[in-house]
Amino acid sequence: MNTIYIEALTFDAVIGILPHERKMVQRVVAECEIGYLRESDSFIDYAEVSRMIVSMLQERQYGLVEDALEEITAALKTAFPAIKSLRLKLCKPDILSNCRVCVEKAIKY
Repeated sequence: MNTIYIEALTFDAVIGILPHERKMVQRVVAECEIGYLRESDSFIDYAEVSRMIVSMLQERQYGLVEDALEEITAALKTAFPAIKSLRLKLCKPDILSNCRVCVEKAIKY
């Protein structure tokens, strides 16, 4: 199995359920690990994976990070059926002053 790593994908988005989080963008850092089998007719475009993560988070303005993880992982699997395992971590590094807060979803198909 081959693995694609997308590390430190950083962008701004509205995400969170607290009132102040709904009024402003905040920095989000995404980490993604994709396991796949190299087959002659399959191709995983890591630039498209990155674009999908950013655009879904920016356009949908999720309340819960967990909801974002559910929808994004499902969309990635649909777009790239060759994916055999997927780990997506979303971090909000500026929400607390003394740490990075992250939520991760890992799934094997």
